[in-house]
Amino acid sequence: MKYMLMMFGDATDMMEARSPEWVRDMIAFMGDFNAELEKSGEFVGAEGLDFPSTAKTVSLVDGQVVVSDGPFAEAKEALAGFWIFDVKDEARAVELAGKVVVWAERVELRKIGEAPEV
Repeated sequence: MKYMLMMFGDATDMMEARSPEWVRDMIAFMGDFNAELEKSGEFVGAEGLDFPSTAKTVSLVDGQVVVSDGPFAEAKEALAGFWIFDVKDEARAVELAGKVVVWAERVELRKIGEAPEV
């Protein structure tokens, strides 16, 4: 079962609110977490995203593609990064999310769906 674990926040806010030591420890945790997933064979991919201010929202308005600056959600709710892992069951996905939430304070875990047969 593949799951996506998403972290939310804004790196600018984090850098202002947290000490450099905390940021260093969080980054070290992420490296260790990725290594744990790789060792267990559950790692599919992980990426951190650029600052929300670099985002573009692309929408369809009256049949025309419209591009606007910034994320769709408020910056404090912006997606900061994600992991994709392939685990045996939901319980393991929740266990992994529990390790990350210590650093992220809030994460979203979603099963990656399969396309319906047509």
